[in-house]
Amino acid sequence: MAQFYITIAGDSALNVEFKQEISPEISGLVHSCARMLEEHPIEGVIECIPTICSLMVCYNPQIISYEALCACLQTRLKDITGTAQETRRIVEIPVCYGGEFGPDIDFVAEHAQLSVPDVIRIHAGVDYLIDMLGFMPGFAYLGGLDKRLHTPRLQSPRTCIEAGSVGIGGAQTGIYPLPSPGGWRLIGKSPVCLYDPFRDHPILYAAGDYLRFIPISEEDFHCIQAQVQAHTYTCNVVVEHTSAGDDEECAERGAGVEHDAGADGNSDAERGADNMCDAPASILHGTNTHSTSANTSKEREVSTWE
Repeated sequence: MAQFYITIAGDSALNVEFKQEISPEISGLVHSCARMLEEHPIEGVIECIPTICSLMVCYNPQIISYEALCACLQTRLKDITGTAQETRRIVEIPVCYGGEFGPDIDFVAEHAQLSVPDVIRIHAGVDYLIDMLGFMPGFAYLGGLDKRLHTPRLQSPRTCIEAGSVGIGGAQTGIYPLPSPGGWRLIGKSPVCLYDPFRDHPILYAAGDYLRFIPISEEDFHCIQAQVQAHTYTCNVVVEHTSAGDDEECAERGAGVEHDAGADGNSDAERGADNMCDAPASILHGTNTHSTSANTSKEREVSTWE
């Protein structure tokens, strides 16, 4: 049984808190709680907000009291486990690494005693679980950064970081959805609009989803940027079935688009074969969601150009 305790978070919210650590196990517990309360709602609960190691539960105190909600949660969550989801929703984010888009990538490489292509390969080789959204609309705190890439933050934060910038701060990596001050080491940038308040779904992803960074060239960056500005670009979304023995692949609503071009001329995603700028209009304009079978998350192979 998972250990947790409940704390007050104002007059209409409380926190279900687990062990104070950043880990897949704790994140799994948080998201299991959120799924359970979504699938079996409690009358009076308005919203559940996952964080890195706790779940905020917002409620209407005119419908359910703090004491009654605590008692209900203690009963429902007493046997909670961090059971893995049967499916994983992976949002693919194209990123141009290095150069003007990643001014700190050389520092990250030197700190890790790696080459820049190796930094790109390692960073783009993992699907990152979104532990929580916070700090600003759409800022995803990602778990799973390879320990080799853990890098201290800047001693003096930048006053403005451009939207789409990908950075590393200590043991975490993330992507800035809006212009913002920040002290993370910048290693690349995505041309994708991560947050748009005028979209039906303003944020492209949610806590519990995964982000997959796809290395692209500077030429591809500007090509995708033009498509984003013309409102003709759609991110590729992959739904992976994690159940063992499921080998069937199917395309639900369109073929997936993957990239083979290197970021800053140095790396490419081995899985891709087509340049995004040459992809058929039916792919670029459609809802790029497809499903595939997979085991649990593993480091993906990303080759580099010499």
